[in-house]
Amino acid sequence: MLVIGERINATRRSIREAIKSRDMDAIVREAKSQIEAGANYLDVNCGTVDAAEEPAVMQWLAQGLQQAASAPLCIDSANPEALSAGLAVCRGPAMINSISAESERFSKVLPLITEYRADVVALCMDDKGIPPDSATAEKVGRDLVRRLLDAGVPADRIYVDPLVRSVATNPETVMGTLDLMQRLAGAFDGIHFVSGLSNVSFGLPERRHLNRAYVVMSVASGLDAVIMDPLDRTLQALIYAAEALANKDRFCMQYIGAYNEGKLSAP
Repeated sequence: MLVIGERINATRRSIREAIKSRDMDAIVREAKSQIEAGANYLDVNCGTVDAAEEPAVMQWLAQGLQQAASAPLCIDSANPEALSAGLAVCRGPAMINSISAESERFSKVLPLITEYRADVVALCMDDKGIPPDSATAEKVGRDLVRRLLDAGVPADRIYVDPLVRSVATNPETVMGTLDLMQRLAGAFDGIHFVSGLSNVSFGLPERRHLNRAYVVMSVASGLDAVIMDPLDRTLQALIYAAEALANKDRFCMQYIGAYNEGKLSAP
């Protein structure tokens, strides 16, 4: 499972204050704690700052993190100019979060994917918004993946996000999402699937239980990347266990390795 650490996000008060005071040391500490916990990428989002300032802030964040942290970055913004500013200072591989089938967003983000040869999170939504059902989501997802492939983006750099919604308001969302991943995987060899966990539990108490259960259910349906809090040791342990049970970890070698490294001793 590719783990994208979600904690460098300006919606979190500590990160928002660190950005405001330009406290790179605090942000680097957050980055290193996620890497030590197993993050493969660091998601970087400063979307709460003024839109005119976001490109400069994103570049400052990306530069500081590139100098002090070892993990590649997932540049996360709805603002193409901020995406470009962050990507411009990435020294190695990077990920863009995100592109969609929305006309304006697709046209502005696609050139960044090709210029920087970046991996990309591809959201299953178009100009009509998030699809109301899995059949429509499949149509949107197929169209988006096909357009990316036709533009020369390799399949293994595409991370489709089926956009699971809150089970509190959309009871069918999880089963529909699992079915969607299986259908798209059957249609396009080599693509990946990614999900942000917090959406599925929005509005409900004790959200961590729902987030963890959703990951376990999703592994067998093709989920191979997750945007999450890597400091959640229980969630990390459940991912190792789910991949072993789903035959994605042959002879449980990764599970045993995680045990030997003390990663399965979750509370």
